[in-house]
Amino acid sequence: MSDSIAENFIDDDLAFLTALRHDLHAHPELGFEEERTSDIVARLLAEAGIEVHRGLGGTGVVGTLQIGNGTRRIGLRADMDALAMPELVDRPYRSTVPGKMHACGHDGHTALLIGAARALAKSRSFSGTVHFIFQPAEEGRGGARRMVKDGLFDLFPCDAVYGLHNMPGLATDEIAVVEGPQLASSDSWRVTLRGTGTHGAKPHLGHDPMPALAAFLAALQTIPGRDVDPLQPAVVSACSIRAGNPEALNVIPETIEIGGTARAYDPHVRDQLEAGIGRLAHGAAAMAGIAAEYTYIRRIPPVINDPEATARALGAARDVFGAKVRTAFPPSTAGDDFADFAAEAPGCYVWLGNGPAVEGALHHNGAYDFNDAAIGPGVRYWTRLVERELAPEKTEA
Repeated sequence: MSDSIAENFIDDDLAFLTALRHDLHAHPELGFEEERTSDIVARLLAEAGIEVHRGLGGTGVVGTLQIGNGTRRIGLRADMDALAMPELVDRPYRSTVPGKMHACGHDGHTALLIGAARALAKSRSFSGTVHFIFQPAEEGRGGARRMVKDGLFDLFPCDAVYGLHNMPGLATDEIAVVEGPQLASSDSWRVTLRGTGTHGAKPHLGHDPMPALAAFLAALQTIPGRDVDPLQPAVVSACSIRAGNPEALNVIPETIEIGGTARAYDPHVRDQLEAGIGRLAHGAAAMAGIAAEYTYIRRIPPVINDPEATARALGAARDVFGAKVRTAFPPSTAGDDFADFAAEAPGCYVWLGNGPAVEGALHHNGAYDFNDAAIGPGVRYWTRLVERELAPEKTEA
C-alpha cells in the first residue's frame, strides 16, 4: 500500500522503540515535571542529527529536521505527561513512582514520534521542514497554551499541525481520520453559595444554603436539556461539593462550594453553558435569600479538524492502513489542548487503534496500557504523512 522510503528503517527500530516505551511507562512524570522524559527525547533527537530546542512550556522539546529546498513546514505533536493515579496492574514495566502512571498512553505517543523522527532523519525522504513537538502537561495543565505563549509558532512556523491519540476499541491495524469536531471544549466552573450558619435545630435564625444547593443541582441538567439545541452535544456535570462538617451534624453550614465541568463542540453552545450555569446559581441563591459567587474558567477549546489538513492526513492513513481507515467515528467529549496548536495553524487530530479494552480498561483507568502492537502502524503513519505533505517537487527531464 505504501511506497514510503522511511518505512525501510522502521521494522529494525521496533525493538528499540518498544523498550523505550516501557522505560517511559516505568518512569512517569506529571505535567511540567517531565525532566527525565524531555532529557531522553532531546538526547535521542540529537543523536539522530535533528536540531533540538528546549524550554518552551518549561519541559517542552522541539526537534527540527529540514531537508531539501521545500518551503512547506509542518508540525507533529506528541504529549509526554502522565497522570496522578496509581497503577493497578503488575506488569514488568509498571510504574516505579507511587501515585503516578501513564494511564492515557502518552508514553506510546512519545515513542511513536521518536520513531518517526529517527526514520525520517535516516531516509531524508522529503523536501521541507518538519517540527517534532513534544508537549508537556496535556492532562489539564495547559502545556500547549504555554508553549504557544512562549513563542512556539514564532520560532517554528507551521503551515499545518497534526496530532494523534491512541484509541481502545479500534484494532491496531485501524485508524480513524474524520473531518470536523473530534474533542469537546473542556471548561471548569465553580459556584459558592454563601448563607448564614446556625444551629441545625434552629434554621430560622440563619440562612441555610442547602435548599439552594438542591435547587441548583436539580436544575443544572435543564441547560443541555432545554437551553441547548437538541442536535448540539453538550455536557454539564457537578463533580465536587464541599459543605459542612461530618463531625458536626447539628450545624447548618455558612457556605457551600460546588465545582464541575462543561463540554461542547460549538462556540455558541459553550457560551450558553457559561451563561446558564451562572443564571441558575444566582437564581437558586435568590430564592433562598442568600448570595452566590460564580466563576467559569475556559480551559481548552474544542478540537475541530480542518478539511484540507484532514484530507492530507487521510491520504497518508490510506497508504498505511488501506481499507482499515475509518472516516466515520464518533467524537469524544474529552478534551485535548492540541486545540491550542490547531488555533495557530490548520490542524488534524486522528485516532490510532490500540486494540481491545483489556479487562474493560479505558483511558485514565489504573489498568490501562498503550499497546506495543500499535507502535509500528503509528510510526508508519507519521512518516508517510511527512513524505506526502513534504513531497519533493518533480522536475521535467
